[in-house]
Amino acid sequence: QVQLVESGGGLVQAGGSLRLSCAASGTIFSINVMEWYRQTPGKQRELVASVTSGGSANYADSVKGRFTISRDNAKNTVYLQMNSLKPEDSAVYYCYAVVVTTQDMIRPSWGQGTQVTVSS
Repeated sequence: QVQLVESGGGLVQAGGSLRLSCAASGTIFSINVMEWYRQTPGKQRELVASVTSGGSANYADSVKGRFTISRDNAKNTVYLQMNSLKPEDSAVYYCYAVVVTTQDMIRPSWGQGTQVTVSS
């Protein structure tokens, strides 16, 4: 079993910052890509940022220069530092990871989501 638990969401004024964390636990041998998605009501979930096990990161155009994704492989944790937040960044943010278990199985896994609300 693999679990992803997010934390760090909340309410912030426009221009402010938040840092999201997502910790993976369970029968983990290694974790390949770790990603952050976000979703607003009535819209599809969109990829915000991704980071490989080697630390290579990619970002959606809408967050480039404002968000930074990073990971701590020793802690099986991925972070999303969000700066210069805008009201349109408001969404439920989800963590996603491709986990290789100790039984050598691949487990794509999602967190439960954390709400980010940016007030204008």
